[in-house]
Amino acid sequence: MKKVISISLAALMVFSLVTYGSTSAKAEETLSELKASIMSQYGENKQITDGNYDKSLAVKCVNGTFVGKKDNGVIAYKGIPFVGKQPVGEYRWKAPVDFVPDDGVYEAYYNGKSPYQMEAISEGGSLYVQGEDCLYLNVWKADEASAEKKPVMVWIHGGGYELGGTVDPTYDCGNLVRENPDIIAVSIAYRVGIFGFFHLSHLPDGKDYPDAQNLAIMDHMMALKWIHENIAAFGGDPDNVTLFGESAGGESVTVLPLIEGSHKYFKRVIAQSGSPVLSRSIEQCIETTNEVMKILGCKTVADLQKVDAKKMVKAMASLGGMCVGPERDGKYLTLTPYEDYAKGAAKDIEILQGVNKDELNYFMVEAGGVEPFTKWINNRIAKNFTVLTDEEKALVESFCNDIKGESYDPICRLFDQIWFIAPMFRLSENQAQAGGKSYSYYFTVESSVPLMKSGHAVELSTIFNHPEDTQFTGRAFDETFSKVMRKMWVQFAKTGNPSLSADISPDGKAYEWPLYDLKDKSIMVFDEFNIHPEKESQRKILDWDRCYFLTKYFCL
Repeated sequence: MKKVISISLAALMVFSLVTYGSTSAKAEETLSELKASIMSQYGENKQITDGNYDKSLAVKCVNGTFVGKKDNGVIAYKGIPFVGKQPVGEYRWKAPVDFVPDDGVYEAYYNGKSPYQMEAISEGGSLYVQGEDCLYLNVWKADEASAEKKPVMVWIHGGGYELGGTVDPTYDCGNLVRENPDIIAVSIAYRVGIFGFFHLSHLPDGKDYPDAQNLAIMDHMMALKWIHENIAAFGGDPDNVTLFGESAGGESVTVLPLIEGSHKYFKRVIAQSGSPVLSRSIEQCIETTNEVMKILGCKTVADLQKVDAKKMVKAMASLGGMCVGPERDGKYLTLTPYEDYAKGAAKDIEILQGVNKDELNYFMVEAGGVEPFTKWINNRIAKNFTVLTDEEKALVESFCNDIKGESYDPICRLFDQIWFIAPMFRLSENQAQAGGKSYSYYFTVESSVPLMKSGHAVELSTIFNHPEDTQFTGRAFDETFSKVMRKMWVQFAKTGNPSLSADISPDGKAYEWPLYDLKDKSIMVFDEFNIHPEKESQRKILDWDRCYFLTKYFCL
């Protein structure tokens, strides 16, 4: 059972694709068995009306008193709503509704629903019931008295803005808090895919849906507002909040500092393999909407409202993935994220960010191997690389020609640069130009999963202290290495500086993590048995001449 519990939403889809093929009967049968096993551990949070509950596990918040469960010294509060109305019915494609005062007492034993997402998961592999009523958060705290308010770490999950949820066992923060009882951890949900990012205002009746293109980011903001107003009741410090996220979650935590009024909700961010690169232009978003509308045979929002939610998700999925994200609409989100960083829009926010050595290898594994991955990525190139000039195309071709190795290496290493490495360095450069603080890293530890190497997401089980979770790693990474890395994340959340002195370091060694600057461009390298700083020029992680310019195109 322990092994089953560690399987995540994303892994279930990967499992079905790689092992059987996404439509095989055997895959559906296996995933159905996994789902039944995991679902047996969940339930529905109910209101407690008889006064029969453990008062020591109850926390009074603005919108109710929530009763958690204690496990080995950590109290978890799951499935707490952070909105006044869930986004269903008339609230579909509407901005999140503010939470309201409530004197009721409620169980906080179980995760809230996961957002509707791709059919490969929603039909066979979801770890929990899916629905549009999905705006909930989870809180973990140590069961100990403390006179001081504790730093708060808020997790935003990834999944390409189309997948994922707080229910994923990988993101359970119990072990992280158990090891670091001086922090409070929170994970927040948000609408994904067609319900979180769908431009509607250009449609004949779309004027009533002015926010539909950025609802997921608005969900983040509402969750952060709830945390700001309620986390003190759990022992957390509302004035010392760090956001951390990976992939689309890393994107989110780099976009949020650019949202007006956001800085009062957090002081620092940790972006793992994510940057504003996944944001989209107004034109791109309208094109996606029009394609989905054509598939569904709809012309208006009124038409859409009559379509079954799962059918809409399936239509969006048929576009091939990675076709939604925050819209640079010039209203809620700036048209020029990088430039705004360079001008100081987030210079008071401390940033820790980094990438993995072989990011794209994860996507190859997820696609089912070299052949389907190559087909998918070549289709993407054919559609999106038309914006490049002939000179730029020549630079890209030159870069690929110089990459040695397997047949897939040139294209993987190119997209490492486009989607992860170049954007990370540009954000570091921009933050440094503005006089802000940025700490950057390069993660090199390799998985034993075939083809994966040091791919996207392989660091997650390390960060959350789940060595038993080997879905992406294939093995448990070195225990001391993992403890040091986690301690750096926590130390950054506590102080704004991830460096460790010998007296607090898990291995008794001091680690000095230099700030990124425009001269040395120093980064922290996470080799499994040698965590150390380097100048970027020592390893030549980024091809400045042939790839850095691609950041102007965002997600090609």
